[in-house]
Amino acid sequence: MTKLHDLYFQYGQSPWIDDLRRSYVETDELELLIENGVRGLTSNPTIMAKSIASGTDYDKQFQSLIKSGKNVNETYWEMVFFDAKGALEKLLGVYGDSRGQDGFLSVEVEPGLAHDTQGTIDAARWLSKTIGAPNLLVKIPATKEGLPAIEEMIAEGISINATLIFSLDRYAAVVDAYLNGLERYAASGKDLSRVTSVASFFVSRVDSEADKRLGALIDSADSEVLADRAKTLLGKTAVAQAVIAYALFKDKFSSERFMALKAQGATLQRPLWASTSTKNPAYPDLLYVNELIGPDTVNTMPRATLDAFLDHGVPRRTIDAQQPNGRSVVEEAQDTLDALSEVGVSLFDVTEQLEKEGVAAFAKSFDELMTQLNGKAASL
Repeated sequence: MTKLHDLYFQYGQSPWIDDLRRSYVETDELELLIENGVRGLTSNPTIMAKSIASGTDYDKQFQSLIKSGKNVNETYWEMVFFDAKGALEKLLGVYGDSRGQDGFLSVEVEPGLAHDTQGTIDAARWLSKTIGAPNLLVKIPATKEGLPAIEEMIAEGISINATLIFSLDRYAAVVDAYLNGLERYAASGKDLSRVTSVASFFVSRVDSEADKRLGALIDSADSEVLADRAKTLLGKTAVAQAVIAYALFKDKFSSERFMALKAQGATLQRPLWASTSTKNPAYPDLLYVNELIGPDTVNTMPRATLDAFLDHGVPRRTIDAQQPNGRSVVEEAQDTLDALSEVGVSLFDVTEQLEKEGVAAFAKSFDELMTQLNGKAASL
């Protein structure tokens, strides 16, 4: 038993790893991670770009596919499918043992479709059909244009990872899209237990952007009182917002609306804490893991963060705990968000900026990878 097992068996949180690489398919590396307590796998265009562009793991397959007449875009997806299908097969044991609650792998639609509803729907259908595994989660960015696609896919029985969620309002909209989709799926007479979802709420980047604005405020503050108050908020926004999101999750999924769906076999759309590596070296390396532990959640960690938690993580329920002073974590989280607004930092502006940057970063990674692959193809 490891600390990852403790997370799941004692506190109800599923530890996933935020990584997909060729070695997971060709060696026993993924099996060892599963033995250590990893219960799922996520990936994104940036991770895949790094995996394919660095080293030589993909060169043999890439050369073979190019020589067979496939273009670079087709070749990219063939390499992704090879990794995905291999990893999905290795995760099937976890999927079966958990009765379809874990053992998932997420694969994202092409990032350039983030603001294209119909394009996203078509791509999600294609990924689901092409990969054809019961434990696949198709990742769809939860942009305004992505929300109808999320609902449509759930209504068609395709399990979804709604990703790039930065704000509480957008999270609430994602939950509604899931419930809408479930109601439509139920109306068609289908088995609701066959479809599920997670909602990927990005964490550490919220502190990166909020701290930048707090730092500017501290430097320009016309009073020492304001500067001191702003200093107390550094590194507090991300966890506070995630805590409130979890409270919203519990409220939404204890409602009469969801209970009616649960009676027909529906499963929870669990919050998934994403972007959980600590970006600021001044903060604890496990800040976004230790402080966000609670039932019916997922934390997808980069390899370094996962290894750090195995070494010195503290498994205990924290996300809705009572504090020694008698106040709840939720109350204190709301105080933090209120204080942020009072000093003049708009959380709405922070999260709007992060969504734009997140969508753009994934698209840039994909485009850069295509450029690199085109260069490789031309040299063959």
